[in-house]
Amino acid sequence: MTLPLVVGVDGSDPSLLAVDWAVQEAARHDIPLRLVYASRWERYEAGVQLDGTQRPSERVLAEHIVASAAERAAQRGPDVKVTTDILADDPVRALLHAGDEAYALVTGERGRGELTGLLLGSVGLAVAAKAHCPVIVVRGDRIGLAGGHERILLGAGEPATAAEAVRFAFREAEVRASILDVVRAWRCPAHEITDRASHAEAARRYEEKASALLDTLLGEAMADHPKVRVRSVTAEGPAHRILVHRTAAADLVVVGARRRQGHVGLQLGRVAHTLLHHAACPVAIVPQPV
Repeated sequence: MTLPLVVGVDGSDPSLLAVDWAVQEAARHDIPLRLVYASRWERYEAGVQLDGTQRPSERVLAEHIVASAAERAAQRGPDVKVTTDILADDPVRALLHAGDEAYALVTGERGRGELTGLLLGSVGLAVAAKAHCPVIVVRGDRIGLAGGHERILLGAGEPATAAEAVRFAFREAEVRASILDVVRAWRCPAHEITDRASHAEAARRYEEKASALLDTLLGEAMADHPKVRVRSVTAEGPAHRILVHRTAAADLVVVGARRRQGHVGLQLGRVAHTLLHHAACPVAIVPQPV
């Protein structure tokens, strides 16, 4: 069975941008698109008396939102199969459930009714932190959203969190015929630096360690995707700052996430949180299977 790309829609401008982006993504991968609207409208309209011919206003709004989104998707990707669902459920719970049978979940950076000043909406953040499948939060500038940079950025984390993200990033680079930029950040612990000579020696060790990790992470994927052009680099400094800076020249940034021991959901560290709030391109959070 071909898993669909699932998009959360609510009629807001960010969700419409997410639909536009997802149509292109579904076309690249030749997979269907599923548009999902979710709201607990029955909670708010349960006490409203209707005469049997009327439908709840929230239901009418939901039907309009998904119909408009489906029409928009059909115009932008006439060859993409589009289905829609209206679910009387909490949006986060509905999307997480949909994500159990999805290639990936796509959301806008904010939703209807959320404050414009928010850096990232509550739904997008909750879904990114808990989903079992990759979650893509659509944000960034016009060039990146349109794929104009022809460049995918991968933040190379630890092997325990990065293997699935590596595979995802290679697939994206391959279907887009884009360059894959892989970055591994490293830093020297302060206690190992006493003077310039000790800093140089520590820097050499940590850079070599970062390079060796890249070789380990990328070896199998490079063999499986020989057509993908890979540029891997190591960089000294905080990973979240380095990656945010590099998103200005990327069409998608990909990072991995892992599950907390004894907790439900994923552990989104500082890098993922920073990218979700500040990246200049769409952000893919890829969970590492347990």
